[in-house]
Amino acid sequence: MTPDPQPLRIAMWSGPRNVSTALMRAFGNRADCAVSDEPFYAAYLAATGLDHPMREEVIASQPTDWRVVAAAMVGAAPGGRALWYQKHMTHHMLREFGRDWIDGLANAFLIRAPEAVIASYARKRPGPLALDEIGLPAQLALFERAADRLGRAPPVIDGRDLQADPRGILNALCAGLGIGFDPAMLAWAPGRRQSDGVWAPAWYEAVEASTGFAPPRAEPGFDDLPDSLKPVAAAARPLYERLARHKLAAQRSPSVGGAASRPKKVSG
Repeated sequence: MTPDPQPLRIAMWSGPRNVSTALMRAFGNRADCAVSDEPFYAAYLAATGLDHPMREEVIASQPTDWRVVAAAMVGAAPGGRALWYQKHMTHHMLREFGRDWIDGLANAFLIRAPEAVIASYARKRPGPLALDEIGLPAQLALFERAADRLGRAPPVIDGRDLQADPRGILNALCAGLGIGFDPAMLAWAPGRRQSDGVWAPAWYEAVEASTGFAPPRAEPGFDDLPDSLKPVAAAARPLYERLARHKLAAQRSPSVGGAASRPKKVSG
């Protein structure tokens, strides 16, 4: 018997409060793709002791040993699918968590202007905020690791660009990953998914109401942030800019299938 081919395991590395869940919806709408939602979240909370919404439910829902999670991420894809999209939060990858397992995955990076991330995150979790909590230091380190291994920049996309031109950016991302673009990625049914993390009630209200990517809205800038958060934004900006230098431009391909229905807005 011929063994099943290995799946393409796609690790999408994003900070919080980007369009990361909507992008997971796009990949989850492909018939050939399984998705996993923030598999290191429980390990991160257990290691840091941070008080996040639904903390106890999150910890009970996943392994808290990063080694167990990492081993699962390089195993068989759920349902034997050809593609396995793994939505990872960069801030979950603590310095004490091993990273060798990442080298066997197709790594890609989803970025957003840090001022917008910080403003959105503060609405969900008010109080003091550390730079590591928005994920940019870990995201840059993961990017540089992947680039060193590949000898070139891995795919980087900006959430705002994705909202402005979903077809063009998804075409470019799929090309960068070496897979075909599927028009099913442009629109999906509203509602929750079985693959969503147990924390969905606290974080996913907007994406559950959505049916696709919506045009970007005006976003807060540095001067719109409270003074207590401006030092974090100032430290984050150069890290973001180093990643943004490599972001993909929209790419055109022949249209396949019908046009996507008009999406409901997804807020960051």
